Amino acid sequence: MRKKALWMTGLVICSLILAFFSYIPPASAFTAQQKLVLQSWRLVNQSYLDETFNHQNWWAMRQNILKRPLNNPEEAYTAIEEMLASLGEPFTRLLRPEQYHNLQISTSGELSGVGLQININPETHHLEVVAPLAGSPAETAGIKSRDRILKIDDHDTDSLTLEQAATLMRGKKGTTVSLVIQPSQQDTARTVKIMRDIIALSPVHAELNQDNPQFPVGYIRLSQFSANATKEVAHAVTELQKKGAKSYILDLRNNPGGLLQAGIEIARLWLDEGNIVYTVNRQGTSDTFTASHTALTADPLVVLVNQGTASASEILAGALQDNGRGFIMGEKTFGKGLIQSLFELPEGAGLAVTVAKYETPNHQDIHKKGILPDQVISQDPLTYYQIGTTADLQYQAALQYLRGDSILAKAS
Repeated sequence: MRKKALWMTGLVICSLILAFFSYIPPASAFTAQQKLVLQSWRLVNQSYLDETFNHQNWWAMRQNILKRPLNNPEEAYTAIEEMLASLGEPFTRLLRPEQYHNLQISTSGELSGVGLQININPETHHLEVVAPLAGSPAETAGIKSRDRILKIDDHDTDSLTLEQAATLMRGKKGTTVSLVIQPSQQDTARTVKIMRDIIALSPVHAELNQDNPQFPVGYIRLSQFSANATKEVAHAVTELQKKGAKSYILDLRNNPGGLLQAGIEIARLWLDEGNIVYTVNRQGTSDTFTASHTALTADPLVVLVNQGTASASEILAGALQDNGRGFIMGEKTFGKGLIQSLFELPEGAGLAVTVAKYETPNHQDIHKKGILPDQVISQDPLTYYQIGTTADLQYQAALQYLRGDSILAKAS
């Protein structure tokens, strides 16, 4: 009996020790920092695309984080970033207050920086360039799509998150930042010093090509799917029609994407009927977005794409290709087929969560695969000032294709 009593006493003591170390306070006792972590965990738990959470126990992750002392917002942010990093997917990420503010600006106004759209390659986990913004200091410095960024000033990019890297490259107009760039498929790297400037985020450039007055071609270059992109594309089409455009080139090269809804609405400017995109969540539930009989023109259309064409740009290109509305020319696109939702957190922070994947109207999943053009045309890198000139082989091929189609159509 005495041995049994001692054994029971030891069991009780062990249970108390375990209970002490595994104790999670009731909801009413959570600190502001713990509530921030809990809110972030809950948003991912409710909506993240991968219901296995990268094949880990997501509840256990919550419990482990909450056991830590979180004494200030910085410690809470670090804990959230560690929690999200365990998902192994760079597009689901914490946006600290400055980062969230900058993201809001980039889709609606202007910002001060070097003008690079960047991404962490999901296969190599290295920071790389999706595309330089047209006319930006980065484009002027010769930085190209798929270039790897090794360092930003003295910071090794392998230790940075996507938003940390973006923040380091932003800054006051007139200040400089040093980037160590390794061009795609090259072993040598170079250091580039770039002066930051105000980056105009007007997403549309339009002009009428009248090299052949009999067959004027409207040219529209769309650099980003921002909040005002649909309105500006519609205005460009209307103005080009007034000037006599008989066919169009829609240039999506080096367009890294942006707002999903903008991609859908711009597709509706070209497509009168048909499906535009399917979105599929983690339950396998599919939503369909369709054309709404609001197309502005039925004139012939060529869409130019390249390796920097990503995300919402691929949604638009895929919709036009699968519906036979546009002839796709250029190079295979980037291959980002995931959709993020933005959630606002307390004190100005935000959370980007991958909530769905998309499929083209023919149910193509292009993530990590890209869209293959109807006609592949290789193109050496161009400067901003060479786009749409005789040096632009893809643009020249589009003109030739459209004018050939126009001649055939008239003859028939």
